Amino acid sequence: MTTPIDTDALVIGAGPVGLFQVFQLGLQGLHCQIVDALPHVGGQCAELYGTKPIYDIPGIPYCTGLELIERLQQQMAPFKPTLHLGQQVDSVERLPDQRLQVITDAGQRFLTQTLFIAAGVGAFVPRRMVLGGLADFEGTQVFVQHPSPEHWAGQHLVVAGDGDTALQTCLNACQGPQAAASVTLLHRRDQFTADPGLTAQMRQACTEGRMRFVAGQPTGLRTKAGRLQALELLNPQGETEWLSLEVLQTCLGLSPKLGPLAQWGLAMERKQLVVNTENFGTSEPGIFAVGDINTYPGKKKLILCGFHEATLSAFGAVALLRPEEKTLLQYTTTSTLLHQRLGIA
Repeated sequence: MTTPIDTDALVIGAGPVGLFQVFQLGLQGLHCQIVDALPHVGGQCAELYGTKPIYDIPGIPYCTGLELIERLQQQMAPFKPTLHLGQQVDSVERLPDQRLQVITDAGQRFLTQTLFIAAGVGAFVPRRMVLGGLADFEGTQVFVQHPSPEHWAGQHLVVAGDGDTALQTCLNACQGPQAAASVTLLHRRDQFTADPGLTAQMRQACTEGRMRFVAGQPTGLRTKAGRLQALELLNPQGETEWLSLEVLQTCLGLSPKLGPLAQWGLAMERKQLVVNTENFGTSEPGIFAVGDINTYPGKKKLILCGFHEATLSAFGAVALLRPEEKTLLQYTTTSTLLHQRLGIA
């Protein structure tokens, strides 16, 4: 296990509310570490609404999900939070000195005074192809995380999926110094949820012979000498066929999972964390929940509401960590102290 990181605050979730939480904590003089299960910031906003329009962010008439995430990263940049991406929190434990010990599935250990759960509807993890025995090859021939050319360079590649990531992966694997020996796109039918422009590019690549598309539902697999050789498919005509491969990259989207969070002993209601509306603290002192993961009377699952919750929870953290101080409301327009913390003094 790695050396523990001691921090004022740990934020779980790097979506828009988690990023704004970092900003609000920074204004209060609290340094943060951020953990997210995805290998990049943005959470659900980036994954599901990356190029889609958002119209209800105050002061921003229009932006895409990715543009909002970029602006929030710029806003929190003065506070230099440390990001721990591609890690999911496994356990939270109260130590005798009242600090919280948080351990991720990567073995990273944090010791924190305050914990902010901004995990949306849970940790987003890749959907896996459900096929008996396939998991045995994960990490060697089967890959479910974000596509990486070194996995398929010079290999016969099958990409499973129908979205933007699947089609873009196929197009990328057709060319360049790390091109695959062959590229096959696999989906149960000849209809796609990907952007129409990407779909047109994929069809053009098939016409030119740079890749091919196979319609079918995986039903089994064939192995030899400990290696995955082929997938058994049920095609649209109801017939069985075999699809040979050396590497399988699944791009089946993401699925939100509460995971270990449900076992942390916090009060929950319908898979959401119950909080008060004074500082959005949970049933455990020092643990706050903001954004879609929490519930309270009148709760609305809006990014705007999450920003409000993050602001009040930051004030709640200061009251907990520095009880001897009188919490003064200061304004970024006029406060010399806030200007110093923002690096503009």
